[in-house]
Amino acid sequence: MISTATSYYGTKSQEYFSGARADFVERLPANQKASILEIGCSSGGTGALALSEGKCIEYTGIDLVPDIVEQAKNKLTKVILTDLENEFPDLEPEQFDALIASEIFEHLRDPWAVLEKLVPLLKPGAMVLASSPNISHNSVIKDLRKGHFNYTDMGIMDRTHLRWFTPNSYKALFTEAGLVVTDMWPFRPIKIQQKIIAKFLPNGQKTFWRQICIEAKKP
Repeated sequence: MISTATSYYGTKSQEYFSGARADFVERLPANQKASILEIGCSSGGTGALALSEGKCIEYTGIDLVPDIVEQAKNKLTKVILTDLENEFPDLEPEQFDALIASEIFEHLRDPWAVLEKLVPLLKPGAMVLASSPNISHNSVIKDLRKGHFNYTDMGIMDRTHLRWFTPNSYKALFTEAGLVVTDMWPFRPIKIQQKIIAKFLPNGQKTFWRQICIEAKKP
């Protein structure tokens, strides 16, 4: 069953669903026998890259937008059309060597419950790669000081976001699910001037992280 949430994405451009997380694929170990799961696989760009670079033999994608799923079927070994919060797919436990979730958990009503269901699908030692916008970014702080909390079509304040995270709370999402966070970094490196300013800020360099990236492991 697909919820009415799919209608929220009807006005999104193809650019929103395209592209590949090359930085995530680069972090995956070279393992031609691996099986990878991606939630919110969009049109399959990341999975296609992982397959082409020998990072896996099977790549399963999950998404809730029918048209986008049809595109992904041409690139991935398996694609499941479902809304994870309404109908979680019947998948075998401990079958995946990695989980990828690029800009997904902020779109969920209960990301904690969804991640709790995903973790048992991972093999011991499996890698998790995920990212989310940073609600404590300096641009949001500036707007709040002016009394603004305005939604946009894309970015941190995307109108389809239901949850927001700071670097600390995003890390907690994974540790509370029993995963061990091994690295955190911004999607784009911050500028030299920002590094200097960050020395005088309570949240340091994380004030300038527009997106939070996480690498974690299942014990």
